[in-house]
Order: sequence, then C-alpha cells, then structure tokens
Amino acid sequence: MNIDFRQPAWLGYVVAIGASLICTGLGLAMAPRFDIVNIAMVYLLAVVLVALTSVRGAAIVCSILCVLLFDVVFVPPRGTLTVDDTQYLLTFVILLLVALIISNLNQNLRAEAAAKATLEVEAETERLRNTLLASISHDLRTPLAVMMGASSTLATRDAQLSSHDRVQLARSIFDQSRELTGRITKLLQMTRLEVGDFPLAKDWIAMDEIVASVLSTLAGPLESYRVVLNLPADLPLVYADASLLEQVLSNLLENVTRHTPAGTLISVGGRSTSAHFEMEISDRGPGIQHTELNRVFEKFHRQSTQSGIGGVGLGLTICRAIIELHGGRIWAQSELHKGTTIRFTIPCVEPLPSRPSAEPT
Repeated sequence: MNIDFRQPAWLGYVVAIGASLICTGLGLAMAPRFDIVNIAMVYLLAVVLVALTSVRGAAIVCSILCVLLFDVVFVPPRGTLTVDDTQYLLTFVILLLVALIISNLNQNLRAEAAAKATLEVEAETERLRNTLLASISHDLRTPLAVMMGASSTLATRDAQLSSHDRVQLARSIFDQSRELTGRITKLLQMTRLEVGDFPLAKDWIAMDEIVASVLSTLAGPLESYRVVLNLPADLPLVYADASLLEQVLSNLLENVTRHTPAGTLISVGGRSTSAHFEMEISDRGPGIQHTELNRVFEKFHRQSTQSGIGGVGLGLTICRAIIELHGGRIWAQSELHKGTTIRFTIPCVEPLPSRPSAEPT
C-alpha cells in the first residue's frame, strides 16, 4: 500500500510549529523521570516525521524551533540561549543534519515517484494510441474494402449487371457506409465522454417509451431474434438524458446480436426501487468466460462474434461512461452456455412526478 503524504506547503510549516510545541509539552511531562538526552530524542522524532511528510523548508524550520525550545526550556542554564555544556551543540547539529538528510531523501523519492507516474501515463497513452490505430486499421478497412469493391463493380461493369445485382451492390455500399459512420461516431463520442465535454440534457422520461423507440430503430437487426419485454405498467418516470439512454439500450442490444446466434431469446426488463431504477438486458446465448467478464467494459476489448463482423470495441465502454455520467453503475453477469445479463441503474430523484393517465376516448 502506497501512502501519499503530499500536502500544501503552508500546512507543513504549521505542522512544524505544532510538532515542536507538542514535543516541548511532552518534554516537560518527561523531565521529572527522564534524562535530558531522552527528551532530545523526542525532538529528533518530531524532526524526522516533519521531514518525511513536509517540504524541506518546513523540516528546517522544525529543526530550528526544536533546537531553540530544547535549549531554552531544558538545557542549563534554562530560560536562555546560553549552552554550558558544548556536547549539546552536537545535539543541535545532529537535529539540523537529520532534517536536511531526510528532506533530501524524501524529495528525491517524490521526484522519482512523479517521474515514474509520468512514464506510466505516457506508456498507457502510447498503448491506447497503438490500440486505437490497430482498431481503426482493422475495423474501418473492412467496410471501406467492401464499399470500394461494390462501387468499382458498379463503375466498370454496370452494363453487364442486372437490376437486382445493382440494388444489392448499392445496398451493400449503404450498409457498410452506415457501419463505418457508426464506428467513427463511437470513437468521437468516447473522446468527448473522456474529456467531460458531454453535458446532460436531463428530463423526466418514460423508460417503456425509450425501449419501444430503440426496438423500432433496431427492428432489422433484431428481426431474427425473439425479444421478450418485462416492463411493469406502473414504472415511474426517470430523470435522465433520453437520447443517451437510448444509445445505451441500443449498444447493449446490438452487442447481443453480435455475440449470439439468430433465434436467441433476448429479454428486456426493468424495475424500480426507492433508491434507483434498474434495467437489464438478458440473452440465452453462449455466455462469457469468467476471466473475460471483468473486461467487457474496457476500451477496445472485443470478443469473437457470431457473425464475424467486429466493432471498435467501444460500445460497452460508452454505455459505462453514460451510466456513470448519470451517477449510476453498470455490470455484467454471465454463465457459459446459459447466457449473459447486463444491468444498469439510474438513481431516483425526488419527488417523482406521476405519469399522465390516458385520456378517455
């Protein structure tokens, strides 16, 4: 365990003054029973602690104050700065040297720790940069290659193609361009989320309406899956950013289609407590290995997909960033060959408004 002793510089001087005064009080309590040398050790301890926890200037101030107080209060003749026994001069020098030596060592250690932290940040930045470049190279090249091939065929063999072939090639270009746009959008959005440039447009929203909107948008990809809704009719409104929660649900459902075979049962459920609103997306797919489970929300982490079509590995990372931006949390549970469940919560805000009742027709 690393203990961080960093503190404001001015606080170190306050500690130095306080430590020297406390040592004087302890010395006065010890004087009737202990030798003056033992009292000097108490001052030495204070100098060591201040030198370890504060800036060099505070350690020097502490050592000087300790020398002065020790001399005036305990060294004969008391009440003056005069020293009858020259051996105490050695004690004074030792206090000052200890303060300087430990302060220098502590300052060097802090400089080394700062340099190490900087190197670690640079190494992590370089790793993320390389991962990003590799991801872009791998994931953006595929749709671009498909688009180039299809457009090249249309340009060079248009007269030889049937109308059906032209439509298929055009659809292929459209689908791949949409996929390409989606991946670039995720990269840009992740950047904005990381730098905090993403203000929330919160309002009271009905989660069943958000779910219905997402299912309508993903009607095509979900066509070959069995989707079951488990949303109570009395769900309260949620104070959140509707567009961002739509994206969370969309990313989670798209993730299911990427990692489970057609025909898989997908369950979308929700419930509310006094503390938070909870949503869950469950599937009866192949599941996730336990060693992989804690990494599913990491940037650029990807699993093998059923369709063979990858992504930039940011969908779940964006989900986590959005949920945490709302003050909630998101987690995954999975069992091999039985399926995966991803849940997220949004804190409840009081007072909850009542949902408008349907007008009689």
